[in-house]
Amino acid sequence: QVQLVESGGGSVQAGGSLRLSCAASGYNSQFLCMGWFRQVPGKEREGVAVRWRRGETDYLRSVRGRFTISGDNAKNTVYLQMNNLEPDDTAIYYCVASSTFCSGFAEYGYNHWGQGTQVTVSS
Repeated sequence: QVQLVESGGGSVQAGGSLRLSCAASGYNSQFLCMGWFRQVPGKEREGVAVRWRRGETDYLRSVRGRFTISGDNAKNTVYLQMNNLEPDDTAIYYCVASSTFCSGFAEYGYNHWGQGTQVTVSS
């Protein structure tokens, strides 16, 4: 059974930084892509950053220039370096992975999800 485990969430003041990590277990090949989604209670979940196995990346417009996604294909790990955090970045962040189809910022392609880690940014 595939499991994604996130770590690195927490509380920071605006302008601070956090680094999220996600490690996968139970999968003996390389995911086609991995990434991060986030959700604020009462709002729709949104894609934040995606990294394809080839190394290409994409970002939600509001985080470009502040967030950086990276990873290790062989280890099926993905990271999200978040700098210059803003209160609007407050959310639960979910690690996602796909072994079937990469759908960018659409949820349907990701067949593996982590439990989520809370990020809180205070002003």
